[in-house]
Amino acid sequence: MTFVERVRRLLGGGPRIRVRVLLRGRIGDGWQDVDRVLSLAPGATITDLLDEADRRSVPLRSALEQSPHLRETMMLNGDRCRVDENLERVLADGDEVYLLAPVAGG
Repeated sequence: MTFVERVRRLLGGGPRIRVRVLLRGRIGDGWQDVDRVLSLAPGATITDLLDEADRRSVPLRSALEQSPHLRETMMLNGDRCRVDENLERVLADGDEVYLLAPVAGG
């Protein structure tokens, strides 16, 4: 990434991509029902998404911290995407990231 691209990315200027974030179910001590679209700079990674979610008060990072099994079961466009192995994965416009907490009953 060039210096100019980095400055634009930091300042939020230039073209943007939109990534949908969904959180559903019991995560940690509470119920999550989040459906938000976040705007990111082209070339943004999952790490960047986590940072932007924090800035926008979308509890993506806290959900991953409160329910560590979700780090293994996060989904990206319908495919399993282990967080720790994909932090530098580049996102594209229209991507969907979601956490679906398991529901137990009986």
